[in-house]
Order: sequence, then C-alpha cells, then structure tokens
Amino acid sequence: MSAQSLRAAGVALAGLSAVFLFEMLDNSILNVALPTIGRELHASTVALQWVTGAYAVVFGGLMLIFGAIADRYGRRRIMLIGLALLALAGLATAVVTTAGQLIAVRALMGVAAAMTTPGSMALAFRLFDDDGLRVRAMTFISTIGLVGLAVGPTSGGLVLAVAPWQVLLLANVPVAVLAMVCIRFGIEADAPADLHRDPVDVLGAVLGTTTIVLALIAPTLFLNEGAGSWLPWTITVAAVVAAISFVRRERAAEHPLLDLELVARPLVSSGLAYKAAAGLAIAGLGYLVTLQLQLDWGWTPARAAIGLLPQVVVLIAGGAFVNPFVQRAGLDRAAWLSAVAIVSGLAVYGVLGRYGYVWVALALVLVAGGLRVIGAVAAVNVLQGLPSNRTTIGAALVDTSSEVTSGAGIAVTGTILAAMFTGTIAAPSWTAHQSAQFEQAVTIAGLVLTAMAAALVAWALMRTRTAKESVFA
Repeated sequence: MSAQSLRAAGVALAGLSAVFLFEMLDNSILNVALPTIGRELHASTVALQWVTGAYAVVFGGLMLIFGAIADRYGRRRIMLIGLALLALAGLATAVVTTAGQLIAVRALMGVAAAMTTPGSMALAFRLFDDDGLRVRAMTFISTIGLVGLAVGPTSGGLVLAVAPWQVLLLANVPVAVLAMVCIRFGIEADAPADLHRDPVDVLGAVLGTTTIVLALIAPTLFLNEGAGSWLPWTITVAAVVAAISFVRRERAAEHPLLDLELVARPLVSSGLAYKAAAGLAIAGLGYLVTLQLQLDWGWTPARAAIGLLPQVVVLIAGGAFVNPFVQRAGLDRAAWLSAVAIVSGLAVYGVLGRYGYVWVALALVLVAGGLRVIGAVAAVNVLQGLPSNRTTIGAALVDTSSEVTSGAGIAVTGTILAAMFTGTIAAPSWTAHQSAQFEQAVTIAGLVLTAMAAALVAWALMRTRTAKESVFA
C-alpha cells in the first residue's frame, strides 16, 4: 500500500537518505585525507588516485547489472545485502596496512554502492503513487546527500585533527546499520508480482560493465597521460567497440539485460538525456572553476572553497524550492526550464567567466539551480516511463548516464587544456603567455561543454514532444 505523505514513510525515507548520504559523503570526506594516507601507507601518486578511482569505476561499472538483479530477486533484498557488505568493508579499514589493501576495500565499497544506490531511487519512487510526493521524496533524499557532500571535506579535516584517517571510513558502519534497520522495518519486501524472472543476460552484463568501466577509465588516462599518448585513445576505442557489441547483443538476446525498446521510450530517453546534460555540466564546470581560481587567479585553497559557496548554498538550500516550482510548472516544463538554466550557466562561464568572479558565481548558481530541479524530475520521468518490474535498472540507468557524462566532461576540458597550454599547469607561477593560453582554453572548453549540454537538452525536448504526441494520438 502506497504512503499518503512523507511523514507516513518517514522510517523508510530515513533509511534511503542514509544510503544516499553514504554515496555523497564517501569520496568527499576521504579526499581531504589523501595526503595523510599517502604518508602513512607509503602510497605512490597513482595508488592514491586509485584509492578514489577504484570506488568510482566499480560503482559505475556494476550499477546496471545489480539493477537488473534487483528487479529479478528483490530491490529491498539486494539493498540489504549491499548495506551488509558496506558495513564489512568499513570494518576492514581498521586492519588496512598497505595502499593495495585500501584500494581493495574501496572497490568493495564500490560494489556496495552499486547494489544500494539505484535501489534507493527505485524504492523511493515505489513508496508513493502520487508524482508530487515522488518528487518531494527524491528531493528530500538528495538534499541529505548534498549536505554530506558539502560538509564532507570540513568534517573530514576536523576528524583528522583528533583521530586517525581510518575513522573516516569506519563511519560507514553506523550509517549502514542505520539504513539496514530503517529499510528492514520501514519498507515491505517486494511482492512477487512486481518482480520478473527472465534469465540474466550474462554476456550482456559483461559487455555493459566493460563499456562503462572503460568509459570511466578513459578520462583519467587523458588527464594523466595527455591527449598525445596512445593509451587513452586505445581505451576510448575499446569502450566504443564494447558499446557497439553491447547494443548488438541486447538487440539479439531473447532476454536482454537492458531492453533497448524500453530505453527508447520518450519519457525514459528524455529523462536520461536531461540527467546526462546535468552530469556533464557539474563535473566540467567544477573542474574548470577549481583550476581557474587556484592556478590562474592564485587563490588559496581556502579562498577557492569560499568561492564555490554559491554552488553549495544553492544545492543545499534549493531543495525547499524544488517541489513548489515543480507543482507550479509541471514536470515537463520544470525539466526543460532547469535544463535551460544549466546550459545558460555554461554559456555564461564560457563567454564571460574570464572577466571576473561575479560571472563565475552566476554560472555556478545557474548550473546548481538547474541541477537541483532536474535531478529529481528526470528520475521521476525515467521511472514513470518504465514497467513496474524494471524500476531498479531504470534508476541504475539514471545514475550511470550521470557518471559517464561526468567523466566525459572532465575528459573534454582536460584534453582541451592539455592541447592549448604549454608547460606544467601545476607550476607555482605562470608567464603572461601561459595565462593567456589558459584563459583561451577555458573559454573554448566552456563553450564546447555548452554545445554538448545543449545538444542533449534539445534531444530531450524532442523526445518529450514525441511522448506528448503519442498520448494525444
């Protein structure tokens, strides 16, 4: 039986919010400890990169397969198993003595995140029948997560002042236990009628996972090896080949892992395109602004953190305005208006960002405001457009589209910077010529991101129009 208010589903929402809090808090709280981890575990630069990278790659690569499994064997069941794995991985941190062991623990946490994160969105959607309550629930859950993202570095620094770095990951244990208790008692087990028993497409799962993993590794290689190296291009080509093979397999399989006809539904494809545009924008803009403030303008890390506050404030405080805005504008209009804000923010940064902080702040506010709305609306559209027994893999698709385009945003900006900037970008001082190169590269990168996001939004608008025409036909 569906809940009639957020209060009625309070226990369930507390558990689902704890899951999303873990996802948002995990990497942000750990980043501040990387120098300490490097010293204590004698880790190389590459090893430190994989302390965070292993989590992201495993998380992104396994979401589709675990989404498919959850739709077959129970969303609550898979989530509870994932939370138990998260607690065990957190406890394992206490005995870590090498960088390799820590990377393995982080990979296990990535598996746990892949098992739990799509399920949190799918279960939140299924708690209610009313779209307004669905948007409010997802907005509430995402707000909790964004608070964790915002306070992660600060709280991590305070903890490191009085405790060892292992405490940061051990904190996952009580979060996982809280989530397990709330979900166990707040959400009913999936009814057999809401699941399906199609055989798991193992080959499709392998090809899909390979595609996503390679797509997530490629941006890191472009940044580390440079656009002139053969390795990132080889990985990119391999990702394209794997993607083509995956599509061919899914079209031919009797029981595909991902039914491409469902993905092609107007509501689903438009929601995924909106979410992809948001992921591209927030990652690409965040990367460019961070480099600009500290390397080009010479701001200290503390001052740069303050410079990013407009984005943080909008992401957190904006939750109070999402539901009234969606109720007044409607789902479709809210989606395209927020998408236009994202594209406008990128355009403002690309054209005017080099001329002063006020333009950078405006760009951050526009992109953050658009992201705050579209995060909930796009997810509702995708899940609304799918059969009830495919909601978890639909939620996994939403997260995967955002993960992959976030990597693409960083890869595009990093490649443009590498191609146009001569010398070492992290050098303590630049020549006037290097500053001019950087500013030109930032402008071009910002405009390229604008064009890519605009193309995704235009596609989403066309698919939304197709959905409306099919309703009235």
